[in-house]
Amino acid sequence: MNPSHDERSGYLLILLGLFLAFWSALAIAPHYRQDWLLENVLVFIVIPLLIWHYRRLRFSHYAYTALFVFFCLHTIGAHFTYSEVPWNTWLTSLTGWDAMQALGLQRNPFDRAVHFSYGLLIVPAVAELIEARGPLRDLWRNLVPIMFIMSNSELYEMIEWQAAETFGGELGQAYLGTQGDIWDAQKDSLMAMLGAIMGLTVYRVFRPSGAMTR
Repeated sequence: MNPSHDERSGYLLILLGLFLAFWSALAIAPHYRQDWLLENVLVFIVIPLLIWHYRRLRFSHYAYTALFVFFCLHTIGAHFTYSEVPWNTWLTSLTGWDAMQALGLQRNPFDRAVHFSYGLLIVPAVAELIEARGPLRDLWRNLVPIMFIMSNSELYEMIEWQAAETFGGELGQAYLGTQGDIWDAQKDSLMAMLGAIMGLTVYRVFRPSGAMTR
């Protein structure tokens, strides 16, 4: 059974309220304000668009929840800068297990995890948008959402590169976040692709009710 309009609106208002509260808390004294502003360009554009076009672009609860989780992860990365998110310190404090040392990690993998999450958590909304606005058949039904994520990921890497070239110095390095890895952009794009493949597979298996309507 599809959720009613009131049920859908109520659930989305809860998600929006939780996100705004979380975002507002982490907007206070971020580690690097200029980098925080650059990282939040995505939030400043996408969230208002989702609200403005809600009556015409209605995703399933599944897709909206996935978007909510992704933007919360992005908000954490923007607050600390992606290369400095102290996830391992939190994990060690809670469990006593030092993942960085145990796994032999030399760089903070939080940014890679969020690139994977971009594919994993954004692809349900992409699949619903494509099916509602331009339905495809057979193999293209699964290929196009994945290719959409891949192209967006590559575009974002080019934007990061140009921003780093434009701003330079500490701000450019903070926004780029390569941590000395010359293949950072390629690895990030790969993670987004793998996340999209996994996310679309899970979405197809657990097909949600109440998908986007025209």
